[in-house]
Amino acid sequence: MVQKIRLNKAIAESGLCSRRKADELIQQNRVTVNGKTVQSLSTLVDPSKDIIEVDGEKIKLQSKVYILLNKPAGYLCTTKDDKKRKTVLDLINIKKRIYPVGRLDYDTTGVLILTNDGDFANLLLHPKNKVPRIYKVKLDKPADIDTLKKLEKGIILDNKKSKFEKIYPVNKDNKFQFFVECVEGRNHFVKNMFQKLGFNVVELHRKSFAIFNDDIPIGSYRFLTDKEVYQVKSIYE
Repeated sequence: MVQKIRLNKAIAESGLCSRRKADELIQQNRVTVNGKTVQSLSTLVDPSKDIIEVDGEKIKLQSKVYILLNKPAGYLCTTKDDKKRKTVLDLINIKKRIYPVGRLDYDTTGVLILTNDGDFANLLLHPKNKVPRIYKVKLDKPADIDTLKKLEKGIILDNKKSKFEKIYPVNKDNKFQFFVECVEGRNHFVKNMFQKLGFNVVELHRKSFAIFNDDIPIGSYRFLTDKEVYQVKSIYE
């Protein structure tokens, strides 16, 4: 059976623009499928057979790209910035349109996935899939592990019960640095959890995300293998 997809997704996967922008193009009567102007946002297409044109130019689907970046501090997790600040795309030499899967704060380092596969991104980010993340945290003052264990039991954050799966010291003599395991992807989640107990996070590094680890130098990147992509899909789909 032919697997058809939404027209806006087909346009986005060509690298031309985002799905939201594709919807705008459709509503502006700038998109045709097999020579006919399309206005319905729910239109389904088979990109391998249907001829899709935007402003008279035929689009072509891009091959899927999956990249692991060990993000350094001082870069925004966005595709562009109006203030001309550096983004994670400045670190990657690729012509295809890709985007980060979720976000790490400007000063946060560590594992970041970038791709042009929206389904893969959604798989990693959807809360129901409970994709694990491990962070290394440095606090502004010493903390007792028994106090921090409250974050394993759960606290109220943003009007909902929130918790870490695990929290433990980097080593038994270090009262400032801890490892945190969680399945949450909310913005500033780790920092906000510690703030609820009166601690500020001064350094935050994501050591792992799903099956991927920070096993490459900070600031460098590599392409994921087909085996790794398949493994992620087999675990979380």
